[in-house]
Amino acid sequence: MILIVEDDNDINNLIYQTLTKSGYECKQAFSGTEGIMLFDMQDFELVILDLMLPGMSGEDVLNKMKQNKNIPVIIMSAKDDIDSKIDLLSAGAEDYITKPFDIKELVARVKVQLRRFSNEPVSNEQIQYRELSYDKDAMVLRVNGKALELTKQELKIMELFLMNPDKVFSKQSIYDYAWDDYYMGEDKTINVHISNIRKKIKAVSTNEYIETVWGIGFRLN
Repeated sequence: MILIVEDDNDINNLIYQTLTKSGYECKQAFSGTEGIMLFDMQDFELVILDLMLPGMSGEDVLNKMKQNKNIPVIIMSAKDDIDSKIDLLSAGAEDYITKPFDIKELVARVKVQLRRFSNEPVSNEQIQYRELSYDKDAMVLRVNGKALELTKQELKIMELFLMNPDKVFSKQSIYDYAWDDYYMGEDKTINVHISNIRKKIKAVSTNEYIETVWGIGFRLN
């Protein structure tokens, strides 16, 4: 089931009709508050979320959704500046599409996110590295037993490092793993996520775990 949160009737109905014809079940919400109400009442596999919403902003809706469930969220917005995209991806959104958009592209992005989340392997694996302990099943990273509040992409970045503690990863390799998408030279996106991880670890540990290898990328230290 897909939740569409968009206040423009024409756009909402277009998405609903297109996805329904593609074989997906959908629910429609036309405000931020209605979106949260439906989200709390029913289980969804994916959310398509506009930013400029009555009742509650898309940013606030995203934050509330990510607090409760690990579910892919595709943001739709007329904002096309890179800083807005980075802020929303850092807040937990899986994808960002700029209005006006091609409806075929949106359907393709929906398929990618549903495939990513449905195919995540069950590992029953615990990875230990010094103070760090990562539970792959629960997707929880702990430092000295204290769980960190990390976004999905931050967790995937740490998962990549922890599975390969001696390897240096380029920004493209990190992006390909954490986002499962084509790398478009988004250096700032990677830098922001690495910086956020470092800050969260530093809040509970004196150790620096991510090393910058200048001109190449990053590795676990």
